[in-house]
Amino acid sequence: MLGLSSPAGGDWARLRGLQYSSLGSAASIRLATQGAAVLATAALLQRQIHVAAILGWAAMVAATLWQNFRIDRSLADADQRRMSRHEVQTLMVGAVVNGLAWAMPLGCFGLFIAPQAQIKIWTVLAMLMTASAILLPAVPMSTLLFAGIVGGSAAVYFLFAGIYDMAGIVLAFTATIFIGAIEGGRRYIATKIAEAGMLEKDEVVSLLLREFEEGEADWLWRTDTARRVRSVSPRFAYALGRDAAEAEGMPFIQLIAGAAWESEQLPSSLHDLAERLKRREYFSNLLVRVTVGGEARWWELSGAPRFDEHGVFDGFRGVGSDVTEARENSDKIAWLARYDTLTGLPNRMMLTEALGDALAYAEQWRSRCAFLMIDLDRFKAVNDTLGHVVGDQLLARVSDRLKELMSENELCGRLGGDEFAVVIRDASDLGRVDRVAQQVIARLSQPYEIDHHTLYVGASIGSAIGPRDGSTVETLMRSADLALYRSKDAGGNAHFTYEPALHAHAEERRMLEFSLRRALDRNEFSLAYQPVVDAQSEAIVGFEALLRWNCAEQGPVTPAKFIPLAEDTRLMVPIGEWVLQTACREAKNWPEHVRVAVNVSGEQLLDPNFAASIVGALSQSGLSPRRLEIEVTESIFLRDAGLARAALEQIMGLGCGVALDDFGTGYSSLGYLRKLRFSTIKVDRSFVHGAATGNPESLAIIRAVVAMAESLGMSTTAEGAETEKEVEVIRKLGCRRIQGYFFGRPMPAKEAEALFRSPLYLARQNVA
Repeated sequence: MLGLSSPAGGDWARLRGLQYSSLGSAASIRLATQGAAVLATAALLQRQIHVAAILGWAAMVAATLWQNFRIDRSLADADQRRMSRHEVQTLMVGAVVNGLAWAMPLGCFGLFIAPQAQIKIWTVLAMLMTASAILLPAVPMSTLLFAGIVGGSAAVYFLFAGIYDMAGIVLAFTATIFIGAIEGGRRYIATKIAEAGMLEKDEVVSLLLREFEEGEADWLWRTDTARRVRSVSPRFAYALGRDAAEAEGMPFIQLIAGAAWESEQLPSSLHDLAERLKRREYFSNLLVRVTVGGEARWWELSGAPRFDEHGVFDGFRGVGSDVTEARENSDKIAWLARYDTLTGLPNRMMLTEALGDALAYAEQWRSRCAFLMIDLDRFKAVNDTLGHVVGDQLLARVSDRLKELMSENELCGRLGGDEFAVVIRDASDLGRVDRVAQQVIARLSQPYEIDHHTLYVGASIGSAIGPRDGSTVETLMRSADLALYRSKDAGGNAHFTYEPALHAHAEERRMLEFSLRRALDRNEFSLAYQPVVDAQSEAIVGFEALLRWNCAEQGPVTPAKFIPLAEDTRLMVPIGEWVLQTACREAKNWPEHVRVAVNVSGEQLLDPNFAASIVGALSQSGLSPRRLEIEVTESIFLRDAGLARAALEQIMGLGCGVALDDFGTGYSSLGYLRKLRFSTIKVDRSFVHGAATGNPESLAIIRAVVAMAESLGMSTTAEGAETEKEVEVIRKLGCRRIQGYFFGRPMPAKEAEALFRSPLYLARQNVA
């Protein structure tokens, strides 16, 4: 490693080349480092040592630097050749001469300079010693010579000067440099040896690959008339795990059958091969299962009978190759094509094949089959709140429970997402279909313990009977899907069977969706405004904008019918943007103190451009942001609570109000109220009606909401006030605002604007 000797074992001349080639890349840095040190040392000596002496010393250092620089650069290609002993010795002499030159600042000038300058010069020398160890890890001998001369001369000087503590520090530092240089050199050499070994292995592998590509890729084999092996190629012998001579004379089938030959339980593929050999038939790419060294493999063999010039059979000649990996890959691909990777259940492809077989069986034997579609209730809330990892674990648990319930007559699988299905091959007993469905609902509704979370999901099931509800796979699946829609519409956790009326309902929904997609372009939407009044003065303080649709084909369509459809088809975002623009434009005509409230769905709120659409609606209409209030329900926080909160904070930052609608009917988390400063909490109409009839729970809920809102600086609005009694109860309970038919039904924009010119409104304003 130090270059003092070359052991007998190993190509050390080649290794020296790898070792010293790094000097060429570090030559410029070494030159710059020592040049900077010369300038620093000259600056320290200039006031105490004659200029001529300093210049002479600097010239000496420069001469050694230039000579070492030339030597280092000449070694740039050393990794491509062998290093001579003369080159190694020249390099060591250069290090010694350079070290002697740097020993002079203290050794020759030390007695003539101040102690403070001596310490500073030693600091420069210490930095040079450190730089040498860092820049020359491949050549530790150069560092040892340089550091030994410089450090040794400095220690001798400090001892001579009586500065014993500094002498001790210098010796300790020099020893540290020695240890670091040797350890660094050892690691560098080890790394280079490893790199050289890897390079050599790569070259060998490349050579072998080239030889394989240029040679025969298949094995060669030959048998005699008794079907005994007479010769095999080296590749074939290697694949058999035997010597070519050892294989000769053995029956060909015995050679490749392994232990199965003794047990006489040959795979069918080997029986087929044996018959072809016996009948002297030509075969090509015959896939056979063999056993080699106790391991099962798949081989592809081809062979042809050979005849001599007299037409006498002379045995077989053939080729072969190992296709085990390709076979396993094809098996894996086939499995992936038919099974779901997450749950291990049959996927949609396999389910449709099974359903097709069940339909064929039912038609053949005049029986019935069934198809059940299963959709998990509340799964989306779990996925959105706890993440996809927990969601995937939940799906895996659901699949395990489904498999527990299946008999030989049923096959369950996953269609995709949170949708599963069951194929009942023989459903002659229609009661069996409902029993399976109810068992699935009951089992899947039981709690799940996943990652310290207790989760509850239900199951909605729609079923169809074949061939009664569909004679093809597509129609039967469609019928089950329609029944599933009905189950979801009914609130979930239920089972419904297909009825012909469901098809008519689906067709109506399809036509309604088609009309809804064109409603904006045909200007079929309008807004109706329901007044919101001050609970004490009954003066109008705002309106809630309510969307209305007058369809050209079907006439007026209720919001309860088209709003869910718009959300399912992702049309709520463009429709909601139109509502915002229209409401702001029409509210601009009202008095300055009157606000307009616009309902916003979760789809709109989580849209990245929602805040920009509000800014656009306000700027185009000229409406003040304080006059716009956005109404949301608690359900928006179930999809993405963080994103919903950020969007609402943006809206509040614009100066708009945010109302929490239907509070108390949903999830009612007080965390929403703590984290977001809503402008208004709206009390649902069910509590208003209950309070008017003296229902204690409704009274308690309204009192609690009012007290909580007052403490948080929020306003309260009671919805659905229809009678004078309800209005009086609301006033007594402390709600600030009231909305309901008692003060006005939803009306067109022109009628709402006309209210502000009516004598009754003017009188109430005067009272207020």
